[in-house]
Amino acid sequence: MTTDSTDTVFGMGQVKRARFAVAAVFTVHGAVTGSFATRVPWIQDHAGVSAGQLGLALAFPAIGASLAMPLAGAVSHRFGAKSALRGLLALWTLALILPSLAPNLLTLCAALLVYGASAGMSDVAMNALGVEVENRLDKSIMSGLHGMWSVGALIGSAAGTVAAHLGADARLHHALAALVLTALGLIACQGVLDLRSRPDEEPPPRFTLPPKSALIIGAVGFCAVFAEGASLDWSAVYLRDVMDTSAGLAAASTTAFALTMAVARIAGDKVVDRFGAVRTVRVGGVLATVGGVLVVASPDAALAMCGFGLLGLGVAVVVPLAFAAAGRSGPNPSQAIAGVATITYTSGLIAPSAIGSLAEATSLVVSFGLVTVLAFGLVLGAGVLRAGDRRAVSSPDAGAPSETAAEQRP
Repeated sequence: MTTDSTDTVFGMGQVKRARFAVAAVFTVHGAVTGSFATRVPWIQDHAGVSAGQLGLALAFPAIGASLAMPLAGAVSHRFGAKSALRGLLALWTLALILPSLAPNLLTLCAALLVYGASAGMSDVAMNALGVEVENRLDKSIMSGLHGMWSVGALIGSAAGTVAAHLGADARLHHALAALVLTALGLIACQGVLDLRSRPDEEPPPRFTLPPKSALIIGAVGFCAVFAEGASLDWSAVYLRDVMDTSAGLAAASTTAFALTMAVARIAGDKVVDRFGAVRTVRVGGVLATVGGVLVVASPDAALAMCGFGLLGLGVAVVVPLAFAAAGRSGPNPSQAIAGVATITYTSGLIAPSAIGSLAEATSLVVSFGLVTVLAFGLVLGAGVLRAGDRRAVSSPDAGAPSETAAEQRP
C-alpha cells in the first residue's frame, strides 16, 4: 500500500475527523506500553527470572518489532489501510495479556517477541496514516500525534501504578486493560481514512531492505532516540550516583523528563509550521547539546535536572518529523517508515545497555558525554529531514513541488 492513493478523494471535514481518530489510535497504542511497563516487576517475579534474564527477555520486543515492521506495508496493501490498522491495533492491545501469563524465561521471551511484533506493525500502520492526514491537511500534526502517544503512556502507567499499589494480579489487570483498550481502539479506527491501493499497483515485498533515504533519515532518528532512552533510563541513576541526590529527587527527574517530552511534542506542530522541520530540529539539537553539556559539567543537581529537561525538549519532535520525512521520501511510504522505525527501535534497544557498559568501563559522566555528541549530531544532520518540510516544498525559493509531495495531495 502507498499512501498517495490518488484515486481516493476525501472531503476536508472527513480528513479533520480522521486527524482526531488517528490521535486516539496513538493514545491507545501508548497506553498499552504504559500498562506493561508498570508491571514488569510483577512479571519478573511470576516468571522467576533474574535481573540478567529479565534484561535478555526485554530485548525481544525490539527484535520482534524489527522483524515484523516490513510486513506492515504488505498487510495494508492487501486489506486497505483502515482494515489493516484495525486488525494490527487489536493484535497489539490483546498482546498485552501475554507477558503476564509467562511462567518461565522461554515463554516470556516468546510472549515478548509477539508483543513487540504486533507493536511494530501497528506502529508503522498508524504513522503511515498520520503522514497521509498531515499531507491532506497541509499542516504539521505528527509531533502532536506522538505527543498523544506519550499521553497514552502516562495514562497507562498511572493506571498500572494504582493496580500495583493495590497488589492486583497483573494477569487480571492486563486482561481488563486489553479488553478496554481493544474496544477503544476499534472505535477510534472507525474514523481513520479508508485508503486502498490502486488495482494496477504492485504489492510491496513482504521483506525488503529499507531504501537509502530511510537509512539517512533513520540515522538522525537514531541520535534522538539514543538520547531519549539514555535520559529516561539513566537520569535518576545519574542524579543519585553523580550528584548524590535523594532517591525521591532522582526519580522526580525522570518524571519531569517524560512530561517535558509529552508537552513539547503536543506543542511542536505549531513550531514546525512556523519555522519548518529542518530549522526546528537544528534548534532542538542546539538545545539538546546545551542540555548534555549542563548534565556533564554542572556542579549541582538543579543544573543537571535543567540539562535533562533541555535534552527532552531538544529531541522531542525529532522522531515524529523523521517519520513524516520518511513518508514523503519515496514512492513507498510504508516501507520507508518501517525502515526508520526499525532504526529508531534499535537505538532505543541499545541505548540503555550502551550507557551502562560505557559507565562501567569509565563513568556515567563519560556516558553522557557520548549522549551530548549524538545530540550535536542533530544539528549537523537536520537537513536530511527536508523531505518532510512542507514549508521548503511550497516556498517560492524552493521551486515547483516535488513529484512525491504533489502526488500525495488529494
